[in-house]
Amino acid sequence: MPNITLISFGYFEKDILEKTAEAVVNEFHASVNLRDGHLDLSEFFDPNRRQYNGNSLLKQVDSISFPDSSKTLGLFNVDLYIPILTFIFGQAFLNGRTGIASLYRLSNERYGMTGDNEFLVDRFKKEVIHELGHTFGLIHCHNSTCVMRSGTYVEDIDQKNQQFCISCRAQLDLHPDFQI
Repeated sequence: MPNITLISFGYFEKDILEKTAEAVVNEFHASVNLRDGHLDLSEFFDPNRRQYNGNSLLKQVDSISFPDSSKTLGLFNVDLYIPILTFIFGQAFLNGRTGIASLYRLSNERYGMTGDNEFLVDRFKKEVIHELGHTFGLIHCHNSTCVMRSGTYVEDIDQKNQQFCISCRAQLDLHPDFQI
């Protein structure tokens, strides 16, 4: 059984972290540790873009070692980008041990709509599960409701489920980290 660490960098409501951890436990059948992390995010900030470099943050989180963890996901609440995209919700090392996800662009208020904490938490859970899926070797899925379907916009995230499709679940179950 995998051991997953979710490490929050910055302020998160306890409820969001607990519900996200519970979703990860349910989908990965894993033990999950919630931890607080501390980083000076200013060194990752690009003043021209007014965003934070996701590639650099991913490498930084990857440098943090937890001997009791097979996978680590850094949780942020800042606007992330990579040079070839305007923004990202998260990213991960494919079949690696690390990923990142950000809550920043998942709130309704960011798109001129009324705030809805349930939507926010639902989107974040999907994004965290998606990025962890990449760390277990899963690539983007063409099944429209699979959590591993690519998501460019929040509407894409809203349309997919929180679970893996049958095909992705079968691949996940074959991953060495799932072998008992």
